[in-house]
Amino acid sequence: MTRLSVNINKIATLRNARGGNLPNLVQMALDIEKYGAQGITVHPRSDERHIKTQDVYDLAQVLHTEFNIEGYPSEHYTNLVRNIRPAQATLVPDPPDVITSNAGWNVRENSRFLKQVITQIKLSGARVSLFIDPFEYQESHLTEIQDTGCDRIELYTERYAKCFDLPVRDEILGVYAKAAHQADKIGLLVNAGHDLNLANLKYFVEKIGCISEVSIGHALICDALYFGLAQTVEYYLNCLHGTGGA
Repeated sequence: MTRLSVNINKIATLRNARGGNLPNLVQMALDIEKYGAQGITVHPRSDERHIKTQDVYDLAQVLHTEFNIEGYPSEHYTNLVRNIRPAQATLVPDPPDVITSNAGWNVRENSRFLKQVITQIKLSGARVSLFIDPFEYQESHLTEIQDTGCDRIELYTERYAKCFDLPVRDEILGVYAKAAHQADKIGLLVNAGHDLNLANLKYFVEKIGCISEVSIGHALICDALYFGLAQTVEYYLNCLHGTGGA
């Protein structure tokens, strides 16, 4: 069964817009767990424009499900992961100034760097997932990805989401499916995330069939404005369980 990890960055953005602690990020994370999500994802950035470093420590003390800390593996990030000891560390190649993750790793060019940081991160006991764009690597690159020491890849799904209502959808999806099955075949589990939503999630997961986890934030929080948080989490879980969405 594909697991749902909810990215709560947007909740932190809303809180930070007014200062104070409304909405209460920690309480909302606990509620999301209560509503059935199997994980919580945060992506702290250096400018703390949403998730703050203290948030990560506060969440780590109370979460009951899997905690996934996503980010560029700077020294600050790797130290944070080693201190928090989350279930998963998802490494993205983002520079500090981007609005959201918008590219996968060029593993060949960053091989030495990734091996070094993954070795450090694994001292915490966390599994490591690398953010990968399947349109930017060949099957032969999978061995290089595996050689970094990572445990999983996370498929960057923006291209699929943008093409979902277009005739090329299944052609695009085929590239994701091929990458997922190639990774699965050599023992790398497969996550996915970016612009997945109630319209496109079920089709993606059902057609590929070996997605271990999806990380969804922006779309889920937007849907919650209409449906409420509890109902929205249920809708996303229904997509993953094959029973439909909203």
